[in-house]
Amino acid sequence: MSWQAYTDNLLATGKIDKAAIYSRAGDSLWAASGALSLPPAEIGEIAQGFDNSAYLQSNGLHIQGQKFMMIRADARSIYGRHDAEGVVCVRTKQTILVAHYPAGVQAGEATKIVEQLADYLISVQY
Repeated sequence: MSWQAYTDNLLATGKIDKAAIYSRAGDSLWAASGALSLPPAEIGEIAQGFDNSAYLQSNGLHIQGQKFMMIRADARSIYGRHDAEGVVCVRTKQTILVAHYPAGVQAGEATKIVEQLADYLISVQY
């Protein structure tokens, strides 16, 4: 399956409206759906946030110029919220998944979908 198919499948769930897959270092975009593309500074903040969340905790998480309040940050997952919208970022062995969910979608529904994709990618050594 191509990387593009993974992001398209996230959107097909109806719970995610934008998704992207970046390299683990955050230096290259592998696939995007729903017009999600992050400037280098934003994906760089996310990539660094997995190892040290202090910057994200004090400055928030930025996705396409929008500031999200950080809800969770650890070595695997970063979750953010802005009003009724949210973002889920999950790091695997070789990728960073970034997914945005719109108002009306429960955070738990969106995070479950993205985390399951991450689990699959990890199981196949990605």
